[in-house]
Amino acid sequence: MSSDEDFSLVLENRQPMETLEGQQPMETLEGIQKSISNYKLQYEHLLQEQKELSDSRDDQKDMAEKFRQRSQKLMESLEEDQHAHTKDLDFQKEKLHNLQREENELKSELKVSEAALDETEANNVRLKQQTDLSKADVPEKKVVFSGATGDATTSAQTFDMKAHIVYPMEGGTALITFEDEIVAQKILDMKNHKVGLGDECAITLEAKPIQLMMPRIVEMDTQVCPRRILVSNLPKKDCDILLDKLEIYFAKSRNGGGEVEDCDMLHDSGNVVITFVETNIAKYLADKHYHEVEFEKGKKQRVKVTPFLNGEITKLKNEQAVCARTVLLTGIPAIMEQDNLQDLLEIHFQQASNGGGEVDAFLYNPLGQRTLALFDDEDGLNV
Repeated sequence: MSSDEDFSLVLENRQPMETLEGQQPMETLEGIQKSISNYKLQYEHLLQEQKELSDSRDDQKDMAEKFRQRSQKLMESLEEDQHAHTKDLDFQKEKLHNLQREENELKSELKVSEAALDETEANNVRLKQQTDLSKADVPEKKVVFSGATGDATTSAQTFDMKAHIVYPMEGGTALITFEDEIVAQKILDMKNHKVGLGDECAITLEAKPIQLMMPRIVEMDTQVCPRRILVSNLPKKDCDILLDKLEIYFAKSRNGGGEVEDCDMLHDSGNVVITFVETNIAKYLADKHYHEVEFEKGKKQRVKVTPFLNGEITKLKNEQAVCARTVLLTGIPAIMEQDNLQDLLEIHFQQASNGGGEVDAFLYNPLGQRTLALFDDEDGLNV
């Protein structure tokens, strides 16, 4: 039997209850069943709503988790972007710093280049001043054409130089220069030489080669001196008289001159260098070129004035060279007068029977004395 039937039987045996204190009697069975059905429906609705709320809650949780994960990813992405931005900003700052440093270095290099350019331009002006010396600016010197010619291109690049080398001689030695290199070499090959001095007296000498340090490369930097002039085409007169006359002439303002500081003779060329106190006189006199100077009363000589070049050696290289015609004789005792012994030695080495030949120069330095020998670029001895 169902529960409804049981419930109905029980109700049927019961008497309707009266309401307490005037209340209405309880509902009927149908009403109760209807109420139960309503409650069941409400309960089902509640369960459905609970299920829907639970599903909604789960959905909200899922959505919140997704939003949380997405937010976390966005935060991580933002942090990465911030880190990348900071890194890029640091890189750009470093790049800007390097560019500024490079700019400063370029400015420094530009200043150095400008200074070098100014120096180069100054050198160009100075070199132009030197190269602008015309033919009229060259000192006069009378020359005779010997018939020899050469390559103009090569000769224009070099200067002829005559070397003067001072050689200190030891005591008890002699220097002998032969006219022929073959004779000098023969004397060196024989090495030891017995020289008779008369009265059964003889000495033994040793022949040695002469080695000198010769200039191989000489480079000079020249510039026009602002206070000096070079005077050429001078007459053959006493040096002191010549210098006095020139100083008197060029000291006068009416001749374009001024106060003279110094006046020197260049004995190798016969020209005179005049130095003025002021710096604006030399150029004026050199531009005029020719001057009439009275060296004798009533008689004038036309002299030429040219700029004076100061020179400074910028490069010098030497090399050891052996004299081809000069021989050093050592081991000479002081047994007689210097002149007599020198004559006997020279006579001995002039004789072909002794291996000698024509002597160009001979210099003897006795024991205990000091003598300087002068060699020129012709590989010969100038006594």
